[in-house]
Order: sequence, then C-alpha cells, then structure tokens
Amino acid sequence: MKRILVWDLPTRLFHWLLAGSFIAAFTIANVMDDDSPTFAVHMLLGAVMGLMVVLRVVWGFVGSRYARFGSFAFGPSDVLAYLKGTVSGEGKRYIGHNPGSSVAIWAMLGLTLGLGVSGALMSTNEALEEVHEVLSYALLAVVVTHVAGVIWHTLRHRENITASMVSGYKDGEPESAIPSVHPAAAAVFLVLTAAWAGLLVQGYDGATRTVTLPLVGTTLQLGEGPEGGGGDTGEPGGEHAEEAEEEEEEEDDDD
Repeated sequence: MKRILVWDLPTRLFHWLLAGSFIAAFTIANVMDDDSPTFAVHMLLGAVMGLMVVLRVVWGFVGSRYARFGSFAFGPSDVLAYLKGTVSGEGKRYIGHNPGSSVAIWAMLGLTLGLGVSGALMSTNEALEEVHEVLSYALLAVVVTHVAGVIWHTLRHRENITASMVSGYKDGEPESAIPSVHPAAAAVFLVLTAAWAGLLVQGYDGATRTVTLPLVGTTLQLGEGPEGGGGDTGEPGGEHAEEAEEEEEEEDDDD
C-alpha cells in the first residue's frame, strides 16, 4: 500500500467549517444571554451552516468517489458488522467513510437542517424553541459519539483518520485513489459560503433583531425580538402599546 488521495478539498472544508461553526454556535447559545448582541452571531452561524449543508448535499451527488452518498449508503447489517469488528479488531477496513461514520454523517446533515429550519421559524411558534433545543443537544450527542468513535478507531487500528481528513491522504492501493482534490469546487464552496455569510451580516438589523435573507428577500425574526419592539405582532410598541391603551380606557371611565 502507498499514500493515496481519498478526501477531496470541498469535503474537508465542509467537515472542519461545519464542526467549527457548530462549536461556536453551541457555545454562544449556552454562555451568552439571549439579549446579548453576541447572541445574534449564534443565529447567523446557524444560517451559514444551513447553506453549507445544502452545498454538501449537492456535492454528495456530483462530487468525487468517496464524497458521494452512494459510497457510504450502508444498511443496518453493515453497521452492526462494523461495530462488532471494532471490538474484535477483525472488521473490514474502509478507504472512505465506514458504516459508523456514515450514520454520524446522515444524522449531522439532518439535524443541522432541522436546527436551521426550527431556528428560522422559532419566533412564529413557541414549541419550535423546545424542538430547536432538543435538536441542538441531539447534534451534540452525535458529534461526541462520532469523536469517541474516531478516537477508538485510531487506537484500535493504529490509523489516524483525523489526520487524513486534514491532508486528504490515507494508506491504500493506487487504484482506490481519487484523481483530484477539486480545487475549483473548493473555491466555489468557499466563495458561496463567504458571500452568504457577508450578505447575512449586511442584512442584519440589530435594533429589531431581524435579518433579510439574501436573494429571496424574506425577513426573519431572530429569537424573540427586542423587548417592547412588537414581538410577533409586528406592531410598534407591542405589549406596551396595549397597556397604554388600557390605561387610557380606564381614565375615560373615571371621567
């Protein structure tokens, strides 16, 4: 066996950028107060993660050999056999994603999209706030399990698969290698992600805590909105306006 190229650059960029974005967003959500200006970064990161997942789905159909979904579409029997093999040390070796990591990937893609949708619609339905929190901890559990699995695999099989996701190279047969790192696709991924993030920041209004989505022009309320800013009604003054009206009616009755 020799060192061969397995992971293209778009796949590696997605992996590390999504991981970093989730860690940052989860930390902000659990450390900063909801009313803090920094909390908006948590929400904007969620929107960026949503786009990255969409791009990864596209790459899962048109990307290189091991980036395509078909290369890690394993069934329950494959996953079970892999788990048994990790314990016995006699399991099959996979050049691309193994059945264990494939389960983590499918779960992370689905949970990240769920977090994006529930976060965007949270201000329209209070129940979605609970859904969003459950999904966030579910994603955290998947990430922790995935990391634990990577550590176990590295120690058990003496194969540093984390390093391979950085360099793109693993030990394997020459015929198993992919022909290119796909730098052009990686550049498109970075440009689209950076542009989306920049337009989100540009469309963010700190006073109303709303953001206008690029291209579609839809305005979303991030979180519960500013206190006294109208909340979900969209009317100036919100609850305070209603209280003022009630006080005026009481004064009229007294007169």
